[in-house]
Amino acid sequence: MMSHVVRKGEGAVAPFVLDVTPKSAGWDHTGLKVLELAPGASRTVTEDGHELLVLALSGSATVVVDVDGTQTSFDLAGRPDVWSGPSDVVYAPLGSAVTVTSAAGGRFAIPTAAATARLEPAYLPAADVPVEMRGAGQASRQVNNFGVPGVLEADRIIACEVLTPGGNWSSYPPHKHDEEREGETRLEEIYYYEVAAGPAPAGVRGDGPQTERPGVGYQRVYGHEKAEIDVLAEVRDGDVVLIPHGWHGPSMAAPGYDLYYLNVMAGPGDQRAWLICDDPAHTWVRDTWADQPVDPRLPFGGHA
Repeated sequence: MMSHVVRKGEGAVAPFVLDVTPKSAGWDHTGLKVLELAPGASRTVTEDGHELLVLALSGSATVVVDVDGTQTSFDLAGRPDVWSGPSDVVYAPLGSAVTVTSAAGGRFAIPTAAATARLEPAYLPAADVPVEMRGAGQASRQVNNFGVPGVLEADRIIACEVLTPGGNWSSYPPHKHDEEREGETRLEEIYYYEVAAGPAPAGVRGDGPQTERPGVGYQRVYGHEKAEIDVLAEVRDGDVVLIPHGWHGPSMAAPGYDLYYLNVMAGPGDQRAWLICDDPAHTWVRDTWADQPVDPRLPFGGHA
């Protein structure tokens, strides 16, 4: 079983730079792979008992979904990086073999979820991804809702991207989704982070090339009477936090460093829904947003 905090490289299982499976995470439903492809390279992914998505973190690809010998090909236009707006998305159902080929190379996220119903392969253009400005003031963030109910049809998987300007808090107020009850669904969750680098430091000794400053953010996860967990983690590019239960938030973008994270969720309930419960000690914060503007640095990528 993995730690709740998985540092860049710790979850690598060739050919993936990150491979979180339900087994490695110590739970039952949710997984995430990150695939890096050199120019012209190709890789086939098979996930027995799981449905999956393919989206670009950077680059473009051709994605072929093979279901019992019937192949469907999709051109994944992708994007230069996660700060350039949403990616288009390919959905592959239970029992698929998915081949990703990138002429110019790139990095691709492959969220997975244990599934029981087989749907049809599908494609969601980037233009059809709802881009939401959530919160206000220093709790402003952008949410790219590419894999949520009502946008993408799936059996179990729920996924979205959150982009938080430097100095802001997201995933806030802290909330949980670890019980099946009225107004809440039980969902395991993966947070995968990328952090925008800062400018190269001035006055570096020597005549060699200057490098960018590595970015940093922070993630809080804590327990309640039914779920003991205590995480306060510094996160950097490529790190992951696993959340089996408990309150989670805030996700903190340090001043000067914009924070991106990909959320992947799935659970055992009959309803595919992201229903949350705020920590009652902090839910009052939502009432302050009506009097505050959304951070003018949003949206990233010029999407309204």
